[in-house]
Amino acid sequence: MTRAEELEYRLNLLVQFGALISKETNLIKLLEIMAVQVEKILSAQKCSIFILDHQTNELWSGVASGMDNTEIRTPVGKGIAGWVAYTGDTLNIEDAYKSDKFNPEIDRITKFKTKNVLAVPLKNISGKIIGVFEVINKNNGNFNAEDEGILKLISSLAAGAVENAQLYESLYQSQLETIYRLAVTAEYRDQHDTAIHIRHITEYSSLIAQALGFDDRRIEDIKYASPLHDIGKVAISDSILLKPARLTPDEFEEMKKHTLYGAKILSNAKSHLLQVACRIAQSHHEKFDGSGYPYKLKSDQIPMEAKIVSVADVFDALCMTRVYKPSWEPDKAREYIISESGKSFDPLVVDAFDSVYDKILEIQRSVDPRSSIIPGIRKEIYKDEL
Repeated sequence: MTRAEELEYRLNLLVQFGALISKETNLIKLLEIMAVQVEKILSAQKCSIFILDHQTNELWSGVASGMDNTEIRTPVGKGIAGWVAYTGDTLNIEDAYKSDKFNPEIDRITKFKTKNVLAVPLKNISGKIIGVFEVINKNNGNFNAEDEGILKLISSLAAGAVENAQLYESLYQSQLETIYRLAVTAEYRDQHDTAIHIRHITEYSSLIAQALGFDDRRIEDIKYASPLHDIGKVAISDSILLKPARLTPDEFEEMKKHTLYGAKILSNAKSHLLQVACRIAQSHHEKFDGSGYPYKLKSDQIPMEAKIVSVADVFDALCMTRVYKPSWEPDKAREYIISESGKSFDPLVVDAFDSVYDKILEIQRSVDPRSSIIPGIRKEIYKDEL
């Protein structure tokens, strides 16, 4: 490749880099894209991107070859990335093992041999350091001044995208927290194991959606909208909701209205996630054969999200003690779900449930009742729209 061809190749990669990062709002996926592109542009074996955690004054990276998605954390001021974050200076090291700033521990863990390193600070538009780019082992020779200039240019392009993704993550986390606290409001009125039930519904629904082959976005929609399936219970009177016995036919008719109340509460939402929650709240008691409520929908008339949550909800309810019934053994509840295939439940959803039953059983047996119901999302995939 001639010098002119090399420059053109790098320029094309830089243009591609800008286009790729401009439309990605998932922070972890954004960092993965950046790392791959930087490796290509600088012809290097590895790129790690560290983000500054202002609360702990540490740098973290979930994007590093050989770490099997293990998050790396390093204090600001220590190691190569820490030194760059502390000083704001570029560091170009030709022999890592001769540098007093290099920590060989990660090499020992990953079985990776670091030779040379180029690290530059990631600065936002106001010049504030928000992270560090660390590129390792140039394929031919050492990193030069041109490489430094290119990585600084990449850093300036990347900073805005990183801050945008962080802002989006914060907004999405706030929305999830609101959803979960609304769910607690509904669930807490008639059961004391609220956190466990909501956690079960989210995890079971997510597993079933995965087994059905849904894409990541749809899986996350179902997972995070599912806790609001019974939000309509807030409109049901205590005399019915808290009755320590089976309901009379008239009381049951009133209880059925929680699906309509839930849909009304969530109707006309601009949020995509709440639109999904509305469909679930309204239709999770519909049955595949048309015998459910509130509208006696059947088969394909029932939203798939509601079909999934229906199976997850019934299984978990059967496995929990209620004032009107003892808890069932999970295998007995599983048998019931399977027996209702084609009647209460969509056969496709039942098959998906059964295919991940071992994972569901593991969750059912292992969830810590003290755990928070508010999910952390740093490594989750969040939506392209709120």
